[in-house]
Amino acid sequence: MKGIGAIIIGDEITLGRRQDKHFVRIVELLAARGLTLDWALYTGDDRARLTDTLRRTFASGDIVFSCGGIGNTPDDHTRQAAAAAAGVELVLDADAEREIRGRYAEIGREVSDYALDMGRFPAGSRIIPNPFNRIPGFSWGDHHFVPGFPQMAWPMIEWVLDTRYAHCFNRRPSAEAAILVWKGIESALTPLMLNIETDYPGLKVFSLPFLGSTEVQRHVELGVRGAPDQVPPAMAEIRRGVAELGYAFDDK
Repeated sequence: MKGIGAIIIGDEITLGRRQDKHFVRIVELLAARGLTLDWALYTGDDRARLTDTLRRTFASGDIVFSCGGIGNTPDDHTRQAAAAAAGVELVLDADAEREIRGRYAEIGREVSDYALDMGRFPAGSRIIPNPFNRIPGFSWGDHHFVPGFPQMAWPMIEWVLDTRYAHCFNRRPSAEAAILVWKGIESALTPLMLNIETDYPGLKVFSLPFLGSTEVQRHVELGVRGAPDQVPPAMAEIRRGVAELGYAFDDK
């Protein structure tokens, strides 16, 4: 299985002018298909930085969804950065040109060179259909570039997943369980956590401390995530270990 990453692009995000909504939605779209996001990053509208970022992520071999910056205004750099990172030219994609011309005919506008710029993608790209207004995104290898607008980006990402990666769905079944260890101290729980990961290779143990509030006392959420058949026995061992340490706990 390849890793899966997300790149969310835009000065409006990094400057705090808009709240990102893509991260949570991408996680949801993947989870619905039995997939998980391995990494995510945010970057502003800087062509050199974006080129360096894409050069690294192209080399990773990961499946990557990139949101934003594929338009034709001066602050849109994603198409150019992707071409530079891939070492290829930007070319007017025939399928993209057809979609753009079709859209402009629908709304009764003349197609300008600026409009066609939205269909100039790195050589070797394939278009991603845009059900909202027909102005496509593009895929280069396993990198998939969509607009920053959620109403466009999210159905386009779904289309990519269902068209290109259906064979990957639910290939790594996963389950999760946890307990709340009241007044728990992570350093005291660490040996138990290490033992669980040794006894159950492939399971990931996690701990999320909560410092306490007026409503809920201090605690550590302690649990495991991984193969469904390993989670119950691992949790039984965790409960025994926590009890032996003298902590009270409740199932989450």
